[in-house]
Amino acid sequence: MTQDLWGELRQRLLKTVGQNNYKTWIEPLEFTQVNDGVAMFHVPTNFMGNYVSQNFADLILHELHIAGESVQRVSFKVPANQTARPKTASKPASIASAASKSKTDPLKAAPLDPRFTFDNFVVGKPNELAHAAARRVSEGGPVTFNPLVLYGGVGLGKTHLMHAIAWELQARNPELNVLFLSAEQFMYRFVQALRERKMMDFKQLFRSVDVLMVDDVQFIAGKDSTQEEFFHTFNALVDQNKQIIISADRAPGEIKDLEDRVKSRLQCGLVVDLHPTDYELRLGILQTKVVSHQATYPDLQIKDGVLEFLAQRISTNVRVLEGALTRLFAFASLVGREIDMELTQDCLADVLRASERKITVEEIQRRVSDYYNIRLSDIIGPKRLRSYARPRQVAMYLCKQLTSRSLPEIGRRFGGRDHTTIMHGVRRIEELQVTDGQIAEDVEILRRALEA
Repeated sequence: MTQDLWGELRQRLLKTVGQNNYKTWIEPLEFTQVNDGVAMFHVPTNFMGNYVSQNFADLILHELHIAGESVQRVSFKVPANQTARPKTASKPASIASAASKSKTDPLKAAPLDPRFTFDNFVVGKPNELAHAAARRVSEGGPVTFNPLVLYGGVGLGKTHLMHAIAWELQARNPELNVLFLSAEQFMYRFVQALRERKMMDFKQLFRSVDVLMVDDVQFIAGKDSTQEEFFHTFNALVDQNKQIIISADRAPGEIKDLEDRVKSRLQCGLVVDLHPTDYELRLGILQTKVVSHQATYPDLQIKDGVLEFLAQRISTNVRVLEGALTRLFAFASLVGREIDMELTQDCLADVLRASERKITVEEIQRRVSDYYNIRLSDIIGPKRLRSYARPRQVAMYLCKQLTSRSLPEIGRRFGGRDHTTIMHGVRRIEELQVTDGQIAEDVEILRRALEA
């Protein structure tokens, strides 16, 4: 086959595969020779050679047969004298991107926060599965589930675990090529590559990593071209048995405007929910943070009851909780006072107002009765049948957890019951959540529905 014939075949391929595929995959091919029935082509990268071989080799072979060439197969190789692109090692302050062009590149891999390590992650029941999965992935070695998807609301620890995984991977194997970035950075890089006509560099960058970590993947929803490239990147890495770790603010199936094929891909691995923090976990986080703050303010004392008060009142967002404690220590240091309840309420008045629970007892009663398919009057009324008593206790527990009402007030809303009855119901549900998986699941589902 001559170069002129290859030129003619390329024009026919252009009409078949379209302009975009032609520019990306066919035009860079350089025909060299036919040897023993093999048509040989040079390609710029091994990735490109593999992709063309999988997606266009049969088409090229078909066109060769039409042209009368006696070729049995086609081969794509990087020229021996072409310098291979060096692998970029991870760096202490951030995970370096593969093929990072220069130090002036405004979008290197996202820097890692030194505070976000496994040692600083407080584990409790709401996040224990996510923590265990993150630990397993951070050990490296054979990929056991791919991708790992961590999802949950704001301030529940998704990004902390992502950073912790990256730090641990780096510590175990500094040569491992880990790319950690936000979904927005992925989208920006994609648009930039399109604008500068450097899609081959973009594809090589993202397909040559050992571990790809994308934070807040929900931001690519509705961006059709970005989703398509993300989908192809995902497939290429999975095919190479490379680990992918994703975070999102909700389950993949619930992300609006995310393509079905992307949802399906994200759901084919291990999808783990970080549940809203419970009181014990929030208190544990505060106790851990107090130790670091007291290293900075060694003379400051914190009175009994303050941490318990904060853990009870600031319940939806760990970042707000930690920020409140930081402000409290700084304020106490400036005014030269110990941290007691009076100072806490003065210093954090705005935070406490914003964190006040707006859920009503009546709303909880309606939601619980609908969930268990019983009448509202049976939740409030005197019947003691188990089919009514257990949902009633669940409603009492949620009223105690999600409203600021006192036990006597809650009792009055439950048909004038004594506060000791409410206390017993709350304690019973607390006990059952440990021993009865169904009750624990019911409470969690109802809590989320009420807090949504």
